[in-house]
Amino acid sequence: MSTIRPELDDLDLRILNALQSDAGLTNQTLAERVHASPPTCLRRVRRLTAAGIIEKQVAILNTEALGIGLTAICEITLDRQTADHYAAFEALAIQEEAVLQCYRVSPGPDFVVVAQVADMPAYHALAHRVFTSQRNVRNVRTFFATHRAKFDTRALLPEPEVRRT
Repeated sequence: MSTIRPELDDLDLRILNALQSDAGLTNQTLAERVHASPPTCLRRVRRLTAAGIIEKQVAILNTEALGIGLTAICEITLDRQTADHYAAFEALAIQEEAVLQCYRVSPGPDFVVVAQVADMPAYHALAHRVFTSQRNVRNVRTFFATHRAKFDTRALLPEPEVRRT
């Protein structure tokens, strides 16, 4: 992945917006939606992917329909806050499939973890594996989602620059 971020023009932003709404668009349909030729569109998508701006394309599943509808938002405080201890906790959280997101945060707890599990017994098993059985975890405070008013994966894109002639 490239570390140099390319300049994003209006076409790049239109492509990114369209893909955020539906990453399954064919190149032909995407090109039509963003008013570009298919070869230009494909070249731009490949450039945006190579630059790391398009990280990956996924299908978003309905977790309740799959029977894994309990969302747990967990605040984790470690006993020792060194780089090695942070990295050790992150490595443990990252390998856990039920953990959807793991953030190192400041101020407050050391981490916020978002997990998706089937039910309370599944949460209890997760909490034991990732939190309570770890000697360096001092405190865990978990909130359970009772209603989801909004869920979106879209990144807020910059406004295209207005070019004056």
